[in-house]
Amino acid sequence: MASNLASLDDAKYVLPVIDPEQQTTLETETKDEFDYSKRAQWLRAAVLGANDGLVSTASLIMGVGAVKQDIKAMILTGFAGLVAGACSMAIGEFVSVYSQLDIELAQIKREKQRSDVQSREQKGKDGNDEKESLPNPLQAAAASALAFSVGAMVPLLAASFIRNYKVRLGVVISAVSLALVIFGWLGAVLGKAPILKSSFRVVVGGWVAMAVTFGLTKSFGSSGL
Repeated sequence: MASNLASLDDAKYVLPVIDPEQQTTLETETKDEFDYSKRAQWLRAAVLGANDGLVSTASLIMGVGAVKQDIKAMILTGFAGLVAGACSMAIGEFVSVYSQLDIELAQIKREKQRSDVQSREQKGKDGNDEKESLPNPLQAAAASALAFSVGAMVPLLAASFIRNYKVRLGVVISAVSLALVIFGWLGAVLGKAPILKSSFRVVVGGWVAMAVTFGLTKSFGSSGL
């Protein structure tokens, strides 16, 4: 019994010691992961905006091409779709983000009113971080307009240098399909989704949009409307 007590007294309990360098590495990795997440959200939104510009402008070009073989008509239609879509995306994003900004500012104001003097002093130290984390309506509007314009330029440029009507339609479809594959791949990577399924879904969706626009416009045009 005495020997057992002696062995217990002699037992050493080792507490885990965190290496300062290891802790710094872990903190750095955590910060990098958080920053990457924020960047991924912006990039994913940009990819979706570019995909929207690509499909909508290509559908407009294909729709006009169903009844008008003139290259000028197709280019003007695509350019009008680019400008109108970019402006619409910018205005819509600006209004949406500005509403979100008003809500967050009102919430911050309510939290400050409920806080005591000590918490207010603490919030004063972190005031810059709060301002940086708030959404920027102008930045969001510009990003949406730019992303939409980049996507819309693909079918517009593809249709601008081909004089033959059938070849022009084929080039537009090919260029749009390739861009859809790229956008689908980027969206899948940023959203951590299956790449093949995501790319296939985006490509098929673009084909359906162009086919429906072409078919309906062709039927209306042939009926004399």
